[in-house]
Amino acid sequence: MMLKAALNGNRSSQENPAVPTTPEHLAQDAKAAVALGIGAIHVHPRDVGGLESLHWSDIELAIVTIRQACPDVPIGISTREGITATVTQRFELVCGWRNSLDFASVNFHEEGSAAVARKLIGMGIGVEAGLFTAEGAENLVASGLAEQCLRIMLEPIDESVDDALRTVNTTERILDDSKISNPSRLLHGFDTTAWPMLVEAKKRGYDSRVGLEDTLFLPDGSAAKSNVELVKCATHLLAD
Repeated sequence: MMLKAALNGNRSSQENPAVPTTPEHLAQDAKAAVALGIGAIHVHPRDVGGLESLHWSDIELAIVTIRQACPDVPIGISTREGITATVTQRFELVCGWRNSLDFASVNFHEEGSAAVARKLIGMGIGVEAGLFTAEGAENLVASGLAEQCLRIMLEPIDESVDDALRTVNTTERILDDSKISNPSRLLHGFDTTAWPMLVEAKKRGYDSRVGLEDTLFLPDGSAAKSNVELVKCATHLLAD
């Protein structure tokens, strides 16, 4: 089971002072996480003003800095909507990326996702197909790209565990009915479902992820002090 560290997402230091936004802080957290057994790093690079960015200059600075600290661990970023003002702008920025980036997540419920994923694959950048909803699974199947993706990520955004599991099961049924055989699957939740989905991923034999992007709290409900603390809790849970 591979555990990925999602270090920051679109979180801010106002939500938790430990959220890393600079390349140096991201590299520091990544190095500590890798030392604990993390197998991949996922980050949302920021510009000089601290805002999420898809500009290659901002991405490259973050990737180079992290890679110096963690030379042998795959590093990926997000292409989520909201980072850019329009779908067209997102696609144009992606066209300027280089394949020194290992992978990028593409949320298939978002407009223009198939075009972005197809472009990334053509550039030699791995694609994590993010499936938040059943609609995302249907869009992935329709794109014909499922088997070319690095992995399929099951990312239910439901607030309750029961609803999240229903979404995951519906999503997988769509994939199975379409005979999608991509074996690399990752399951994780957000906030209230983060820890239950980690346990569920272990039950299903899937990869998972942990970090301040997904939750600001430990399993006991107390505030997390750092990404490292979250990773330690996750590794202990998975070892039980």
